[in-house]
Amino acid sequence: MSASENGTEGQRLQAPEIRLIEKALRRIVRAHDLQSRALAKRCGLTAAQFVIMKGISELGEVTSAALSVYADISPATVVTILDNLEERGLIQRYRSGNDRRIVHTRLTEAGSVLLAQAPEPMGDAFIERFSQLPPVEQMAVAEAAGRLAELISRAAAPLLAMPPESIAQASVTGNKEY
Repeated sequence: MSASENGTEGQRLQAPEIRLIEKALRRIVRAHDLQSRALAKRCGLTAAQFVIMKGISELGEVTSAALSVYADISPATVVTILDNLEERGLIQRYRSGNDRRIVHTRLTEAGSVLLAQAPEPMGDAFIERFSQLPPVEQMAVAEAAGRLAELISRAAAPLLAMPPESIAQASVTGNKEY
């Protein structure tokens, strides 16, 4: 049934499931924000800085491109994060001995110590509750979260390519071409 057939032309219908997802996402974003503040207060790292440092720790001496893939953060943002971490003495960047165009990153001693002392970004309480779920349910939650992220990312991709004024215009006119 189309919008004109059900008498809702000009109105966007939202299934109850969509409203439940939106509400859950708001709760997740809020919880993430609170956890990020706690992380910053406790060890002085943002969630993104923590993820990048964790990536360096897990991957070893690594390039910013590899960190971008690891953290699912844009290459430009990774470089900005690395600049900040280097300025604080938590990482060190150096050129490859084989190819001077390649820049590797490693944790400094101070970075390793800070990372070891940092709390989990999702919070110990979440980790505890999640670990108590049966393995099948843990996998189901992880897969559902991944699938939701994929759906949202695909929906947002066209918006990222648009100039801000076009996004505003599309939202006002209801233009779905974007």
